[in-house]
Amino acid sequence: MRPIGERPSPATVWTELREGNERFVSGAPRHPRQDVDRRHELASAQKPRAALFGCSDSRLAAEIIFDQGLGDLFVVRNAGQVASDSAIASLEYAVAVLDVSVVIVLAHDDCGAVRAAIDSTALESPELPPHIWRLIAKIVPAARSVLRGSEVIDPRELDAELVGRAHLGNTIDDVLASSRLISDAVAAGSLAIVGANYRLNEGRAIPHVMVGLDA
Repeated sequence: MRPIGERPSPATVWTELREGNERFVSGAPRHPRQDVDRRHELASAQKPRAALFGCSDSRLAAEIIFDQGLGDLFVVRNAGQVASDSAIASLEYAVAVLDVSVVIVLAHDDCGAVRAAIDSTALESPELPPHIWRLIAKIVPAARSVLRGSEVIDPRELDAELVGRAHLGNTIDDVLASSRLISDAVAAGSLAIVGANYRLNEGRAIPHVMVGLDA
């Protein structure tokens, strides 16, 4: 077990997370660092290795997907992993105070928020509750960009996975543009950002965007 105070490199952390996800996919998770000793170790301090910013979907349980334990991940979630002020502030806390090495931005297929954003672009789409609309409004540009590059006439026929990937890239761009703290950490080599898409059926988190890491 790694001591809490030791800071691994971004490459090391991403490798460990990728290996944990492979254990989960293969059905052989180790469920590490989930015992009484670990709970006691963390009672007075936390030192997570990575932050995960993901969708709130109930099927994206971060520690389970990456086969991690207590205190390993600092998790921030909202519907559609939209780069809201609160989400970015939480990630800044993870970077500046908790000194994480990696931020994972985790999207997934069959995302309800992405589907709502796609459907909202249709002319006859019903009005959404205001709070839901304000959330998914940041996903709409991804839907429109995919629509412009397709031959589809009705936006509701768009491939939601393609829209989700476009939104994933937009989210990372938003985080970097909105937070000098995070962008400076990436530039300094102390932080990496990985944008991945989680496949619900197979359980694999497939990286699509890497900032500060080699593929």
